[in-house]
Amino acid sequence: MTPPAAESKTRAYSSPGRSAQAAATRRRIVTAAREHLLRDGFVTAAMSAIAADAGVSLPSVYKVFGNKAQLAKAVVEDALAGEGAVSAPERAAEVSRSEPDPRRRLRAFGRFVAEVAPRVAPLLIMIKAAASAAPELLPVQQELDDERLASMTRHARQLAADGHLRPGLSVGRAADILWTYTAPDVFELLVIQRGWSTGYFAQWVAEAYIAALLEPTDGAGRSSSVGSGS
Repeated sequence: MTPPAAESKTRAYSSPGRSAQAAATRRRIVTAAREHLLRDGFVTAAMSAIAADAGVSLPSVYKVFGNKAQLAKAVVEDALAGEGAVSAPERAAEVSRSEPDPRRRLRAFGRFVAEVAPRVAPLLIMIKAAASAAPELLPVQQELDDERLASMTRHARQLAADGHLRPGLSVGRAADILWTYTAPDVFELLVIQRGWSTGYFAQWVAEAYIAALLEPTDGAGRSSSVGSGS
């Protein structure tokens, strides 16, 4: 029998290893699922093929994610993290709390939108297109929309608390404006269909936010217009 002290030490050393292994397994499944979902669509993408590409058993995929709809949601949530070591939502929250200049804050938001949209918009468009044939996606689609609105509402409340919203603009209406410009449909229309660069898209979103949310200012504080370019 293992002495209690030795058993405790074994658990202490093995637990981080198990956690790292579980995280690595989850990462492989999410990466494989993204490829299959975007290439094959939700209905056609096979969980068995995702498991094979991830190097895990099919029961392991179901054990981690439950079903294909929840796996699709996990892929979207992974895409929403953006490209940095710190996730885009965390960086946006930090800017919201710490940036005193509302125009710089909203321009940062525009950059975050442009960073995340190329990763997440194709997935959300795929989910929307598949939902009629796969009704199990409907609650996932609603949850993702609700979570995005909740995030935008937090940013709108912070703008209001800091005294930055234009007079007469409610927190709810400001949240709706922020939410609309983060919709995948906007990115699809302007970047995917019309060929805008992500840099120009980021600038356009930021200036649209500034025009809609903040009180106009004169002189040096006036918001600059979006320049020409693509």
